[in-house]
Amino acid sequence: MADERATGPADDEGRRPAATLYQGVRGTAVRILNRVERTDAYLDKLVDIELKSGELSDVDKALLNEIVHGVLRWQNKLDWVLNGFSHGNFAKSEINLKNALRVALYQILFLERIPHAAAVNEAVEFVKRIRGEKPAGLVNAVLRNIIRNLNGIRYPDPAEDKVQYLAVVYSHPHWMVKRWLRRYGFDDTRALLAANNERPGLSLRINRLKIDVPSFLRDLEERGIEYTGSGYLDQFVRVRGLSRIAQMEAFRQGHFTIQDESAALPCQLLGALPGERVIDLCAAPGGKTTNIAEAMRNEGEVTAVDRYESKLGLIRGSCERLGLTIVRLIAADAAALELEPADRVLLDAPCTGLGVLSKKPDMKWKRDPSDILRLTKIQRSLLENAAGLVKPGGVLVYSTCTTEPEENGDMVTGFLRDHPEFTLEDARTRLSADLVTPEGYVETHPHRHGMDGSFAARLVKSPQR
Repeated sequence: MADERATGPADDEGRRPAATLYQGVRGTAVRILNRVERTDAYLDKLVDIELKSGELSDVDKALLNEIVHGVLRWQNKLDWVLNGFSHGNFAKSEINLKNALRVALYQILFLERIPHAAAVNEAVEFVKRIRGEKPAGLVNAVLRNIIRNLNGIRYPDPAEDKVQYLAVVYSHPHWMVKRWLRRYGFDDTRALLAANNERPGLSLRINRLKIDVPSFLRDLEERGIEYTGSGYLDQFVRVRGLSRIAQMEAFRQGHFTIQDESAALPCQLLGALPGERVIDLCAAPGGKTTNIAEAMRNEGEVTAVDRYESKLGLIRGSCERLGLTIVRLIAADAAALELEPADRVLLDAPCTGLGVLSKKPDMKWKRDPSDILRLTKIQRSLLENAAGLVKPGGVLVYSTCTTEPEENGDMVTGFLRDHPEFTLEDARTRLSADLVTPEGYVETHPHRHGMDGSFAARLVKSPQR
């Protein structure tokens, strides 16, 4: 196919290398979107590679990040419009044409600062390089027809089909919309979908081992950085307009870590104390590991476990930056790990990730219902092994970043049924009741709490008799 030839080096037939074909912000965006769609590569990793390269300016890097996240966030809506204006031919188009059209239409519909003509011209020139004059002319005609009829675009009618309306207008897979409609109802589902489509905010966890909260806030004010306090966690602030974070002196000195508030709730529920032994299973990239070590005032031992040595390197680097010396790293399968039982164990289980779609919009299109069944088997296996790593009288916290009952409450209910030595402790003893279900679980939703969707349960092991 043409797009496959384009990604190779130049050859005797004169085909140009990818660096030439996929040049500039829009060309790079198409290349990233192609890989997301055709492989198991994840958006955040692909974007990170580009952002670390020196080929794009800071302004272009910001635009690239905006475009690729925006296209995947709104893909269903974009495709609906493009199919309508191409008489159904868009769905049959090859991948370069599809993503070039999506990139252009995203700019037309959502980015007011980019002139429509510029978005069209970039798409046309890209397609001309990839496929030639005739396909480029078709792209030009479709996009200009859309621009002429922007106010007349018709979307599905909610009175006729609620699922189709929500799936298109709020750009989520049909299967996901159906699940949430059954559970939440129309208005709550619409609010959740809208929250998933918002550009994510940024929250910072203050490292109180290195700086007190008032001093950190003064530093933000002196730098002109706007912030608001967290309604749930004292050591967190939400900020706006923070860029080039890795270059900030306060970051390099370990004064703060970027972490969503929802990710800190399991650590709060764990309640690790100085001098204790803690095991953090499935620990990478390490936000919870370092949170626990900070809460322990860098006294005791935290064993961070992950299957991949390369991921443990991320935790090692964070610990060095934050001044944490009590973390021990082990590369191992957490489902088969054998260690001396610890005072507290955190299992932040691999999951469908449906609570973090605002940050990872590609997960909307990579997941399907079979993933839930596949992952619940993995989660149960991990829970079974985690139970044996807890001392009598110790604590096990099970957490996920998803919203699905099979992975959350149902998982804990099944575990407790088979493990009478554990009891569920109501999370309201440690966290705001606003975050806790009637059953005693922590459960957050983006549209209700202003943070990622998440789940956590505190399970206490009976002492030896």
